[in-house]
Amino acid sequence: MEVSWEQSVTDSINTIYLLFSAYLVFVMQLGFAMLCAGSVRAKNAMNIMLTNVVDAVVGSISYYLFGFAFAFGEGANSNPFIGTTFFALKDIPNTSYDYSYFLYQWAFAIAVAGITSGSIAERTQFSAYLVFSFFLSGFVYPIVVHWVWSSNGWLSPSSSKLLGSGAIDFAGSGVVHLVGGIAGLWGTFIQGPRVGRFDAFGKPVPMRGHNATLVVLGTFLLWFGWFGFNPGSFDKILVAYPNTTDQGNWTGVGRTAVTTTLAGSTAGITTLFGRRLLVGHWDALDVCNGLLGGFVAITSGCSVVEPWAAIVCGFCAAWVLIGLNILTLKLQFDDPLEATQLHGGCGAWGLIFTGLFAKEEFVIQAYNSGEAGVSRPYGLLLGGGWGLLGCQVIEILVIVGWVSITMGPVFFALDKLKMLRISVDEEVAGLDISSHGGYAYAAHPEESHPRFYADYMRIQDQNHS
Repeated sequence: MEVSWEQSVTDSINTIYLLFSAYLVFVMQLGFAMLCAGSVRAKNAMNIMLTNVVDAVVGSISYYLFGFAFAFGEGANSNPFIGTTFFALKDIPNTSYDYSYFLYQWAFAIAVAGITSGSIAERTQFSAYLVFSFFLSGFVYPIVVHWVWSSNGWLSPSSSKLLGSGAIDFAGSGVVHLVGGIAGLWGTFIQGPRVGRFDAFGKPVPMRGHNATLVVLGTFLLWFGWFGFNPGSFDKILVAYPNTTDQGNWTGVGRTAVTTTLAGSTAGITTLFGRRLLVGHWDALDVCNGLLGGFVAITSGCSVVEPWAAIVCGFCAAWVLIGLNILTLKLQFDDPLEATQLHGGCGAWGLIFTGLFAKEEFVIQAYNSGEAGVSRPYGLLLGGGWGLLGCQVIEILVIVGWVSITMGPVFFALDKLKMLRISVDEEVAGLDISSHGGYAYAAHPEESHPRFYADYMRIQDQNHS
């Protein structure tokens, strides 16, 4: 079929926009790496950098071979619950746009494993990363994607099969962040806290990251990448709306970027003052996590809420994060990067927030191309009824359940096979020296300590025995 010049230009612009967004999301891997490296102790910096690289490279293969097919396959073997069960590009036409879409979705997939790896940092065997990263990127995460983002998924707002609405998770507060957070929860729970994290009376012992500069750098890189994560989820910006001559998906792109910025900024400033009241000083690291918590929360409803609502979202996300951090310390739950609380807790809040504040006009723009005469469930607090909020709660429940019954047994099996946690001696000496040939820094501060040499020699003897 002959394609008109106008359609060719439209397709080209859509493809370029989608690829540019994919590159922005991929930059978030660098942000994750810097954030994680700065948040751990110096003796584990090499390890955490390597795991971030592994998340990307292993995720690439598993998502190509299996993940994309589970998520978006529409062949003869597909269904609303598991997609199709063959190689990823089996049912995808050989067009530049579809390859671009694969790349964009791949950038999301590798981010999920990065979230989980942060939760179990500083005490996990490297081989365990290879196993869970492949399984999470190739199977667990793509199934959730199919439910919510595939056009025939049972939770999809495009199909409107559930409560006449479907769940609105525009860029993945649940699909990406809650999945990664719950997987991290199980890994952390099964492993237990790091050596020395809690004293004999159960009180927390500070284990601050070694480089605040890297944490701040990583936070700004993640902020930059989020402009591809959220606005980029309008994968086709040149879509003509019926009955209009000047509107299309591009009209929501700027608004989505604004709501993203406002939610993150509000969460950051709220965390700054909230933590100041609680601990008595200004803490840059807490602000960075608060900022990211706001981004995580707004990711679900970024395209369907007003800017003022994004401020509400960020304010509440900050207190969700602060509250969960206090709770986890009381429960002796040790997540070095607060990934479970940040991505899991704020991700769940983001889904609830969307069910409360989504605006009908914006919902129709995002999911019905602005079609006139369409009515959809929207935010409960704006008069839209319980339908959308009900779908949001269902999404939370099924994600928690699905990730628990898949990733929980994976971590449990790795633990029973002695493949999950490193030994106490290795943990005390640091993963860099025990597993990666040396510390990340030429002049490591612990090298001047006499205990270092004893730990070093003991690990070397174990490695050669």
